[in-house]
Amino acid sequence: MKLPQLSVFLENRPGSLAEPLRLLAKAGINLVSISLADTEQFGILRLVLKEWLAAKQVLEEDGWVVNVSDVVAVDVPDQPGGLVGMLDTLAEEGVNIEYMYAFCLRRNGRAVLIFRFEDPDAALAVLDRVKLGVATDSDLF
Repeated sequence: MKLPQLSVFLENRPGSLAEPLRLLAKAGINLVSISLADTEQFGILRLVLKEWLAAKQVLEEDGWVVNVSDVVAVDVPDQPGGLVGMLDTLAEEGVNIEYMYAFCLRRNGRAVLIFRFEDPDAALAVLDRVKLGVATDSDLF
């Protein structure tokens, strides 16, 4: 299942990360996963939230640039090499990973990681065929 992820563009300066997070907190919107990547001039804050549409509206009303993209939460064996096996399978099938990040959710001896695939539908088809679990919104929220 594909999940919506918000990407918020931040100026790279002290305090800029807290500003959008403060808005979400004030609106009572809880984060499920967060990632921050930066360059010299700007950062990209990536968020997975249950109430993503409300979060997008709150942020945009305050002037933030917000993009929505599809990500996939993948069950990966929580053991040495568990991620490598999954990555090898996707590479063999020609599925490109644009980026990924992890968050703390363990279930049934597995860790759940967030992936942004170039083609989420192709990745989901491969993961389903090789019986790698995919977390649903009800698993995360």
